[in-house]
Amino acid sequence: MVLQLDINGEKRAVDAAPDSPLLWVLRDHLKLPGTKYGCGVAQCSACTVLLDGTPAWSCQVTAGDAQGAKITTIEGLAKGQKLNAVQQAWIEQDVAQCGYCQAGQILTATELLRRNPKPSDADIDEAMSRHICRCGTYIRIRKAIHAAAAKVAAGEAL
Repeated sequence: MVLQLDINGEKRAVDAAPDSPLLWVLRDHLKLPGTKYGCGVAQCSACTVLLDGTPAWSCQVTAGDAQGAKITTIEGLAKGQKLNAVQQAWIEQDVAQCGYCQAGQILTATELLRRNPKPSDADIDEAMSRHICRCGTYIRIRKAIHAAAAKVAAGEAL
C-alpha cells in the first residue's frame, strides 16, 4: 500500500504496510538512518521523532497512523548546513560519546526549548527522563540544553 507521509517538510510516498512501525519505514524504506532502533518497546527513546512537534517513539507508531502528521527526524533539524541551536550546543558541550541515543535526545531537547525557552534543571530532567544514555552523559546533556537556551535567547534558530 502506498502511504503518504510528511517527513521533514517534504511529502513522501512510500510503499509499506500501514501497520509497519514508523521506525522501519524511516530507516529501511526512506533511508533516514538517524532514527535509531534501541529496544523496540518504548523504553530507551533512541527512536524518538517529532510528530506534529511532540516527541514520539517511532518503534510504537505505525506508518499508517503517522499519515497526516508532520514528522521531524534528526535529518530535518538543520537548515542546509546550518545546525539548529541544540545541535550546535551538543557539539560545543561535547555531549556525545558513542552518539547512538543522541538523535532522540536532540529532538526532545528541541521540543522542550520550543515550549519552554528557559527551562530549569528540573524541567530538563523531566523532559529527558525517558532517554537512556549508556555513556552517562546526562550532566553534559543538561549543560547543552542550557547553552542552547542561551543561543535561542540570542536569536539562533531551533
